[in-house]
Amino acid sequence: MEESQIVNLQSNELESNILESDELNGMNKHKDNKDSKDNKDNGSARVILSFVRRSARLDARLERAKERYSSQYLLNIEDSLGSLRVKSDLLVDTNWVAKNWGNSNPLIVEIGSGQGENIVAAAESNPNTNFLALEVYDPGVAHTMLLAGKQGVENLRIAQVNAPDFLASCSNGVLKEVWTFFPDPWPKMRHHKRRIVQPSLADAVHNALIDKGVWRIATDIEDYALHVHEVMDEREDFENIGKLQVSLPIEHVGKGNAQDAKDLPHADFVESVRFEGRVLTNFERKGLEAGRKIHDLTYVVK
Repeated sequence: MEESQIVNLQSNELESNILESDELNGMNKHKDNKDSKDNKDNGSARVILSFVRRSARLDARLERAKERYSSQYLLNIEDSLGSLRVKSDLLVDTNWVAKNWGNSNPLIVEIGSGQGENIVAAAESNPNTNFLALEVYDPGVAHTMLLAGKQGVENLRIAQVNAPDFLASCSNGVLKEVWTFFPDPWPKMRHHKRRIVQPSLADAVHNALIDKGVWRIATDIEDYALHVHEVMDEREDFENIGKLQVSLPIEHVGKGNAQDAKDLPHADFVESVRFEGRVLTNFERKGLEAGRKIHDLTYVVK
């Protein structure tokens, strides 16, 4: 997720997310009552989420954008006000697309659209394609509305829900592409299980994509690139279509020992050249300025 350049995310958590280990549970012993109720309603096991939801104050400009554009861009598919879970009866199929976009054009979904710079630019440049931004943070949602409204974009919708929940509601072959650009890297070793790219998500993405549909992933974290290769490269239902050979450590590092990566054994992997359909956002630019390499990974449904 991209950091908001508009507001400061406050430190008090509204919703705790998944924590299976005793250590992580200890970190989140001050969860609010709503989270406890939601977990009880969901059943026994907690689900590991890829984000921690925090309260955020919108400035006056974003508040105005939210009030002005919510009816045009924001899809009300959450199961209750303030929840990030989708309605239990949600079915994302071609009829749902036609109802919400008014046409049968192909649909591209971006998971974690951040401030909306990329998906708004893509929607503006591709008026015959439908776009859906999945973003959990209030500032990102509001800023995406602001950009889209200023540009008069009509083929974009936004949903403030958990991406795996949404993808689980998709019928087979309803999406043309899925984009996951610069997801939260969760750098600490014990948090790697919270990374959004997981085998279960890959299953859901595969089901939702059309034949030869594409999942595009980008990260500026070397260890996350290795993580994606481990999850995706040996799957029989996706093909890595990259042609660019890169060398990566074959052992994982965390926040405390990332500097050791260069001394670890390396192996060759294949990745893609930079996706030309992705604009250079402030977030990506900062990564480049910090000297980080951008890893583009492209997987096509077999």
